[in-house]
Amino acid sequence: MNPINPAKLLNSKWTAVHPQNKEKHFLVSDIDRDEEGVVISCTLEAVMTKSEYLLDWTELKNNAVWMQGWK
Repeated sequence: MNPINPAKLLNSKWTAVHPQNKEKHFLVSDIDRDEEGVVISCTLEAVMTKSEYLLDWTELKNNAVWMQGWK
């Protein structure tokens, strides 16, 4: 399980374990918060294609899908 600090999530780098459409490296480009300031989701931007994906930020903790940093 990847340890993640929600306060440091913005602009963090991630690598997809099983890349699709030649999209392997991602950057957290935006964070959505609720009324109390708690992080609920984030936007991942693919480095190569600039495609954006909305993701529940807790899914980044799954080692089978995401690695922290660019590998």
